[in-house]
Amino acid sequence: MSINAKHLATFILGAAAGVAAHKYLQTEEGEKLLEDLKTKANNLKAEAEGAIDKAPEYFEELKTKGAETLKGNFPDAEAFFKDLFEKFKGTKGAASTETDVTPTPDPIS
Repeated sequence: MSINAKHLATFILGAAAGVAAHKYLQTEEGEKLLEDLKTKANNLKAEAEGAIDKAPEYFEELKTKGAETLKGNFPDAEAFFKDLFEKFKGTKGAASTETDVTPTPDPIS
């Protein structure tokens, strides 16, 4: 792979930006910026860890409220889903013989 003038210019500009950032971060204002970034990062980390701890409780509450709302608005929904599950599982007898499916002719033949 050949190195052309564009690659060299990009490298020099990147190095110059790195030197400028290093010089800026060595000043009092730069150190204050770094300290603010560290504080914000630690706060974000603590918030994320708190969210992880609260997640099981949140999803359990969501499941409970969702089930109550579903039962309140659609009282027959539980029986419907239970029957549907049993049909797919095959525990309610021969579910495949209960369906009304008429075979369609093969369009190729």
